[in-house]
Amino acid sequence: MAAAAVIVLVAGAQLVPVARTNPAVRRDIALWRRACHDCHSRGTAWPWYGRGAPISWLVVHDVEEGGVSSTSPRGMRTALRSAQRSFVGVPMRSRKGEMPPWHYRLVHADARLTATERESLRAWCLAEIARLGG
Repeated sequence: MAAAAVIVLVAGAQLVPVARTNPAVRRDIALWRRACHDCHSRGTAWPWYGRGAPISWLVVHDVEEGGVSSTSPRGMRTALRSAQRSFVGVPMRSRKGEMPPWHYRLVHADARLTATERESLRAWCLAEIARLGG
């Protein structure tokens, strides 16, 4: 009798609809992963061409200069403020198209950012700073 009840419940459960959707891909995070992640995170994908000198020196320098020193909320706010300033402050590297650097864009054509994409990343940085309480 109990087995029959379980079967009826499981069969009845099949009538309850479920939404089979994926959450929307956040465009700003996708942009960051595409153009910024390698140098501005702790998740650098070390390229094959960066294994020999002198290219390895440049790759390591760029990652060390752009890297995140702490994953604490304070460290993340500091990194986001720095990134946000690169879009609006002096020397306005991203607005001039200098971020990512030209030598990175040579081998990562998908890292080139349009003005709209740069503005989207700047707004994302500001929103993340606010979310982290900064």
